[in-house]
Amino acid sequence: MNPSTPPPAARWLAPGTFRGSTALVTGGGTGMGLELSRGLAHLGARVIVASRTPEHHAGLLAEAAERGWQVESRKLDVREAADVEALALELDQSGGIDILVNNAAGNFVCPAERLQARAWRAVLGIVLDGTFYCSRYFGRGMIARKRGQILNVVATYAWTGMAGVVHSASAKAGVLAMTRTLAIEWARHGIRVNAIAPGPFESEGAARNLWPEEGMKERIEAQIPLGRFGRADEMAAHSLYLLSPACEYVNGECFVVDGGLSLGRGMWQPGEARDGRKQP
Repeated sequence: MNPSTPPPAARWLAPGTFRGSTALVTGGGTGMGLELSRGLAHLGARVIVASRTPEHHAGLLAEAAERGWQVESRKLDVREAADVEALALELDQSGGIDILVNNAAGNFVCPAERLQARAWRAVLGIVLDGTFYCSRYFGRGMIARKRGQILNVVATYAWTGMAGVVHSASAKAGVLAMTRTLAIEWARHGIRVNAIAPGPFESEGAARNLWPEEGMKERIEAQIPLGRFGRADEMAAHSLYLLSPACEYVNGECFVVDGGLSLGRGMWQPGEARDGRKQP
């Protein structure tokens, strides 16, 4: 591996874009979070990946050692306010963080009438409570330093709705409201707060939890106007763009990256005549 070769998500931004910044990425050891952590590190940031399972960080730490990136690992359960506060206080001792990415999530498909209270609480605890705890405790340091930005990962079904994910949709809708509220409240402190809403992308976790049965992925792909799933590095690339100086006047926005899946498709499908026959 050539240490100078950028990860796919980072090839669109100038070298050193995030030099001098410290970024914390929750759930930063797998999927989109991993690609985003790699991109931030390659572009000069000191990156701290935090999740309940630090074993997931091993690959990134090994790559960082080979490439000369500044990457650190922390064990953190974002559902535990006291643990989040403790990590925020620890990091404040070394200058605090400039970028917070609330990426930790939990999701699975379950009809609402069968969803158990414990399962509902688990997803809301990670997604909604965790995002608030991290925003509050790390945000306090940003307020004191009069700078910083927060990027929250949401989902388009937070406003479109989708069967089987009432727990996640409710939590993500809350995070979207939080994004816009904090964007207004904390702008005076020099803090920007935005969100990104990825569409379906290739991921072991998502495949296991959201389209586990044969044929499900193909049915979802058929609904995407661009005709394919996204990639984790594509989602990370757009996240890096939102965090970059190119977007320093963007605040309270939610950037949708889903190949057009969430757009209304109307009564007629592309290529269909009004009598129902396919056009040539």
